[in-house]
Amino acid sequence: MPLHPAFCRHSMTFLAVALVVLAGCEASAAQWPDYPSASIPRTAAGKPDLSAPIRRTPDSKPDLSGIWQSESDPAGIAGGIEGIVAPRYMIDLTKDLKREEVPFQPWAAAVYKERGARSFKDNPMLQCLPAGVPRLDAYTHPYKIVQTPGLVVILYESMTLFRQIFMDGRELPKEPQPTWLGYSIGRWDGDTLVVHSTGFNDKTWLDGSGHPHSEAMHLVERFRRRDVGHMDIEITIDDPKAYTKPLTYTQSQRLLPDTDLIEYICNENFQTPLKTVGK
Repeated sequence: MPLHPAFCRHSMTFLAVALVVLAGCEASAAQWPDYPSASIPRTAAGKPDLSAPIRRTPDSKPDLSGIWQSESDPAGIAGGIEGIVAPRYMIDLTKDLKREEVPFQPWAAAVYKERGARSFKDNPMLQCLPAGVPRLDAYTHPYKIVQTPGLVVILYESMTLFRQIFMDGRELPKEPQPTWLGYSIGRWDGDTLVVHSTGFNDKTWLDGSGHPHSEAMHLVERFRRRDVGHMDIEITIDDPKAYTKPLTYTQSQRLLPDTDLIEYICNENFQTPLKTVGK
């Protein structure tokens, strides 16, 4: 897919940002001792058996618990910046579409173009603000799923964020106070956990290239664990104020065995590589 012209004009700046993000992830992941996870099946040699069948909870649901990270795409960032391998939809969630196929509402197209023209310097994450969802589904920092029958909690290493997915039959709030990560409820559809989320503010970007959304966004995530080591999250963004039709894509995930999350405070020693870039 051809890159957005604004992205091409500022690819070196964008590459610098990507390197900072990925380097931070790798450094943090290596700081926890190598402690074996008791719940992960092992091979005869004692290695985690990531291709083993999924385990189930006492109520026969797939057990999604564990430390996860979005799976890297050999195509690299935004269609192939040499030397960088990143999750498929971290930079551009519309990368499977031709540029003219992205179903922008006019105002959203204008915002997207302006963010590129400003060298992406308004990216909230460069100001130590939360990534938001669904961007966190494709981000490079790991996260932990804690699963109970009535509540699924996702703990993100990125900025030490958390989400609560209520499984107790409640409805989404009718008039929510907009938040960074929204409000989430879930249910099981066979072996797939279906999560509906609303109540977002409009301050987050959907991806690194600056696709916007409105406070009307309704997010649907479908979590399906394929085996012990692999999971898919099918993501549907339904935001009629920003897009003329829903956007759907699937970001694969991989299990990180024998490790755990660590605290991540963005504001510590924070320096943005973009502070002198842009208009």
